[in-house]
Amino acid sequence: MFHKLLVAIDTSAIGKYVFDEALSLAKAINASMLLLHILSAEEVGSPSMPILPSLEYYPTVTEKNLELYREQKQAFERQGLELLRSRTRKAMAAGVSTEFTQLAGSPGKTICDLASDWGADLIVMGRRGRSGLSELILGSVSNYVLHHARCSVLTVQHPVELVKATQAN
Repeated sequence: MFHKLLVAIDTSAIGKYVFDEALSLAKAINASMLLLHILSAEEVGSPSMPILPSLEYYPTVTEKNLELYREQKQAFERQGLELLRSRTRKAMAAGVSTEFTQLAGSPGKTICDLASDWGADLIVMGRRGRSGLSELILGSVSNYVLHHARCSVLTVQHPVELVKATQAN
């Protein structure tokens, strides 16, 4: 049976759904959870590195762009930590032993590495539903994890209403 669930979440509505499903499962089987948020450029809302003009011609523009990027990155990190803290409080209130971590890196590899290091029995994660050309070009975190994880993987398929709402945005 599963005793340690690594739960990969993000700031999207799908991430909330993954957490809710993992919490229900953890309560039912009396498992502990490690919540993981990955700081990655692939996440919606993540700041992107500004395109910088040559330092020789526009040094003040470059400095301003870098400072703005740093501020956005710090805000994104704080948002991720607050998400983890609030979900950890909710899980603990439900009687599930829960801890959290926020790491930067490639999502698929980071999930697999942490699951191995922490000794997870099960990885719980969402699936965006990319297929065809977009999956080939952009890759798929869930596909990577399914093929590289050393433990079982549960991909949570989100409700149809959630998919429609996400695609509309």
